[in-house]
Amino acid sequence: MAFKGMCALLGVLLLVSCSFQQTLPKKRTLKKETTKDAAVENLQKEIDDIKQELNILKEHQALQTVCLKGIKINGKCYLAEPLRKRYHTASEDCMALGGVLATPASSDENDQLRDYLRQSIGPDGQVWLGPNDMVAEGVWKDHTGLGISFTNWDTSNFRSPQPDGAQSQNCAALSGAARGKWFDENCSEEKPSVCQFNIV
Repeated sequence: MAFKGMCALLGVLLLVSCSFQQTLPKKRTLKKETTKDAAVENLQKEIDDIKQELNILKEHQALQTVCLKGIKINGKCYLAEPLRKRYHTASEDCMALGGVLATPASSDENDQLRDYLRQSIGPDGQVWLGPNDMVAEGVWKDHTGLGISFTNWDTSNFRSPQPDGAQSQNCAALSGAARGKWFDENCSEEKPSVCQFNIV
């Protein structure tokens, strides 16, 4: 009788052991799958981070190319476009390159830009700048719609100090011949332009 009891107990223990061993690999597999999912997510995050860094490097490289072709002034790069265009076309072309029409923010910046443009466009040329008063006459704003803090209008002509064009002249141009002074011009005129790229 004791032998039969021992056999029964041994059989039960074997069954429990077998069932435990069968469930154990499932737990290990589940744990392995969870670990694999976490590893895949981490790898995907690393890949996304690398892509983002690569895009930033590409932008910096493009900006350095612009700076090498143009000039760097006060944390901005400027690139002259000698091809004569209407204001809106020049503005759209600058935006397509990742910049905007230039808006000098100080007298020093304006003077350096004038010197660069005299060398790249010519000493007597006029180039489109970003400021315009298309929305409200006499209220000059930059490409973002914000008011501008610096202007360099030519006020030397007492009969017609700039800006003097009323509603027919809503776009600003910098003149190399007038020592970098600004004039308001008709936006449909064709002039060279200068794009501005902010260095990040």
